[in-house]
Amino acid sequence: MKYTLLFFSMFISTLSISQESLSTANGKIIVGIFMNGYQAGDTLKMKSVMHPNMTMQRAYLSEEQENLLLYIKSSDLLNYAANAGKKLVWEEKLTDYIVNSDGNIAHIWVSYEYYKDGKFNHCGANSFTLVYTDESWKILNIIDSIRIGSCNKE
Repeated sequence: MKYTLLFFSMFISTLSISQESLSTANGKIIVGIFMNGYQAGDTLKMKSVMHPNMTMQRAYLSEEQENLLLYIKSSDLLNYAANAGKKLVWEEKLTDYIVNSDGNIAHIWVSYEYYKDGKFNHCGANSFTLVYTDESWKILNIIDSIRIGSCNKE
C-alpha cells in the first residue's frame, strides 16, 4: 500500500508540472499570427503572441562589410508595423521551419525570402525563442538575419 501511494503521488506530481511541448504545427501557427499581424499592421494580433518583455535584434552586414547587430525595442517594432510598415508593399515568404522545445522553452528557426514591390530583395532567417506562460506559448525574443546578394535567386 505504501508503494502504491508513493507511485500515485509521484505520477500526479509529474502530471501537474508538465505541459505539452511545442509542435511544429503550433509553432507555425504562432509565427503565422505574428507575421500576419506585422504585415497587416495589426499590433493587437502581434501582441497576442508576444511576451510582454519581448526583445528583438537584427544581425546583418553593412555596406562596408562590417558585422552589425541592431537592437529593436518591441514598442518600436509595434510602432513601425502600425505606421510605416503598412505603407510598404512587401511580403516575407517563410520557407522552412525547424522547431525544438524542452519543458517551457522552445526555439523556431525559419528561413525567409523578402520581396519588396513584388521583386526579390533579400533573404535570411528568423530565430524565435518562445516561453510557455500560464496563458500559452509566447514569443520572448526574435533575432533575424539579412543577406543581400548571397541568396541564389535569379
